[in-house]
Amino acid sequence: MGKELPKVFANRLDKQFNNNEKVFYSKDNIRKKDENKNIYQKINEIFSSERYIYKADVEIKTKKEIIRTKIIGQNKTHLITLDNELIPITDIEDINYIN
Repeated sequence: MGKELPKVFANRLDKQFNNNEKVFYSKDNIRKKDENKNIYQKINEIFSSERYIYKADVEIKTKKEIIRTKIIGQNKTHLITLDNELIPITDIEDINYIN
């Protein structure tokens, strides 16, 4: 038990590191990416996102109005809301999460 443990070798850090000094974030870039997606892609992203568990708070812009609701599912032609209303997908112009 009188033995000493061996010394651990560690490199010296004698140079300067510049990792991740320049970071750029812009909401405009995100909006431009979203503008290129169609409604079906946006709906699929909502239902496949980590934020969606049972319901999603969304803002839906239709041809006639803007609807703030919670969607729980979809079928081939309609979105289904928590209030059991059906919103035709063909009438939707834009859909986004409410933060």
